[in-house]
Amino acid sequence: MSKQTKIPKKYQPRGFEILYEDRDIIVGNKAAGDLTVAALCDRVNTVHHVLNQYVRKGSARSRKCVFVVHRLDQDTTGVLVFAKTEEAQFFLKDHWKSTDKIYYAIVHGQLKERAGIFSSYLMEDEDYVMHAVDDPSRGKLAQTEYEVLEETDNFSLVEINLLTGKKNQIRVHFADAGHPVVGDGKYGRRNAT
Repeated sequence: MSKQTKIPKKYQPRGFEILYEDRDIIVGNKAAGDLTVAALCDRVNTVHHVLNQYVRKGSARSRKCVFVVHRLDQDTTGVLVFAKTEEAQFFLKDHWKSTDKIYYAIVHGQLKERAGIFSSYLMEDEDYVMHAVDDPSRGKLAQTEYEVLEETDNFSLVEINLLTGKKNQIRVHFADAGHPVVGDGKYGRRNAT
């Protein structure tokens, strides 16, 4: 498929708007609320599953599939890259750490410092909730670099560079700093505007 070919909306996989596709990769925008890959709570309603159906074009016998390169949290919207071959997946994963990835979030309030780095050790509890801990033997080092781009009295738009890539890292760091991500039901404020 060439870059110029636009896939009609009715053929787009549900929850994943394809932005680019060639013989090696599929790049698209994941909708908030969709899982990237199967979880205990849901094994079928995932971007990975709908893309497998998409590349199989309805053929139950087809062995075509897509390969996961990275993930986004369920409530996060953003660009995902899937490989269409194992070779492409290995290449992308081997170079993932050296790939520049930029995140944007709207957080509650105004941060004291307009730029900085959050650093803590994160561990997951039995309810799959991440927590910052002081003991490095109980958690994994997580570092989040941020810069405030715009702010109002109640909210700040921040650009984020992950120096490490731990589960829920952005959400935990900003919540711990007293500036949770707007709309985050897991680590954020309840009924806040």
